[in-house]
Amino acid sequence: MQCKVVVVSKIRRWYVYFAVGVFMTVAMLSGNLQPLVVITQSLSVPPPVFHGNSAQPKVALACNVFWGEEYLPDMLKTLDEHNTHITFFIGGSWANKYPEMLKDLANRGHELGNHTYSHPHPNNLSKEKNKEQILRTEELVANITGIKTNLYAPPYGEYNNTVLLAAQELNYTTIMWSIDTVDWKRPPPEVLKERVLKKLHNGAIILMHPTAPTARALPGLLTDIQNRGYTITTVSDILK
Repeated sequence: MQCKVVVVSKIRRWYVYFAVGVFMTVAMLSGNLQPLVVITQSLSVPPPVFHGNSAQPKVALACNVFWGEEYLPDMLKTLDEHNTHITFFIGGSWANKYPEMLKDLANRGHELGNHTYSHPHPNNLSKEKNKEQILRTEELVANITGIKTNLYAPPYGEYNNTVLLAAQELNYTTIMWSIDTVDWKRPPPEVLKERVLKKLHNGAIILMHPTAPTARALPGLLTDIQNRGYTITTVSDILK
């Protein structure tokens, strides 16, 4: 007796059970019933990364850039003074408006990540639409700087299996954070600094944006982090 074998993913299991029912009904009515073996497989979806190597006294600054370009020069000056390179996750539509500023980030040796093109809610998009957002920014950043991005920070910190699969299939690592400055609410610089310092740990990924409080807090924040024995570096460096 021959068996028909069908291999399906877990996420479409409901569809297969429906199809099996239809197949069995048709086969029984036609008198040509053969055993049908259905094998389900779970897709391996890598979880997002919230922190780096906990064995190393290193922390990474992850700065998402879709606005705030007026504060970047001061932030870059501070980073230069501390001989520090960080990761900037670039919004594609922002890069399209400010290509020279993007070149400046790259020329100063900072790492560039991908933050979609138009800052949508990723959980509301199909896998293909998520890919389009990433690839459009990837192409733009590469055309402007010659750098191909491979780290992905989804807007709003949103992710589900669809989002993670889209990034995985494009060979991206999805990056979240373990410390949030919440600087988009424009807190006083001292409050921002305290939020980071009280949670500091090996392998921390510190989320920030180019805002006025961030620019003002950055000199003291970098000094305090370094005085506590941490090296401030890029996201990819703390993943090693």
